[in-house]
Amino acid sequence: MLLPWSAYQAGQSPFVTFFSKLGVPYIGSIMNIVVLTAALSSLNSGLYCTGRILRSMAMGGSAPSFMAKMSRQHVPYAGILATLVVYVVGVFLNYLVPSRVFEIVLNFASLGIIASWAFIIVCQMRLRKAIKEGKAADVSFKLPGAPFTSWLTLLFLLSVLVLMAFDYPNGTYTIAALPIIGILLVIGWFGVRKRVAEIHSTAPVVEEDEEQQEIVFKPETAS
Repeated sequence: MLLPWSAYQAGQSPFVTFFSKLGVPYIGSIMNIVVLTAALSSLNSGLYCTGRILRSMAMGGSAPSFMAKMSRQHVPYAGILATLVVYVVGVFLNYLVPSRVFEIVLNFASLGIIASWAFIIVCQMRLRKAIKEGKAADVSFKLPGAPFTSWLTLLFLLSVLVLMAFDYPNGTYTIAALPIIGILLVIGWFGVRKRVAEIHSTAPVVEEDEEQQEIVFKPETAS
């Protein structure tokens, strides 16, 4: 709203464009430094968080066991190195298709967000069914309008995928890659399910009564 839409350029930060128009000396360079510092800060925090998330997943059996390795300084270097590999892939994509790399990353990130919400809704529907069958305890907070709103949400998420498919070429190729992603996820699940079952079979279970609370271990069942 401060400048005409035609004044902004795709390859330049809008902050740099605006402050450069003010005529203040070196303000464009200063804003570039600010934007670059913010990007590096975000990159560092992502590296920090992702390395520890991968370690937690490895300890829970949902990621390869080597991801749980730590250095003498208690740094989860395996998860950090795996994250760095993904960062390098991003740099390589930026070298190959600099004009499309942002859309490619954005599309794949959108798939992750859509999948997360879809699984949340599916789990809510399964929980609702289990409560009706008496297999799970009732909950105090219920989704308003369920199950209609549950199906409506899934339909909305599906419509987003359809719209992405019509966004050629990035969106179309992203949706076309869904079968490959699905196959990789299935292979990954078969690779970790035995370890997840072993960890679950020896996990402590909290049993509570009115007078005391104790932790017991589940007995292992024969396969």
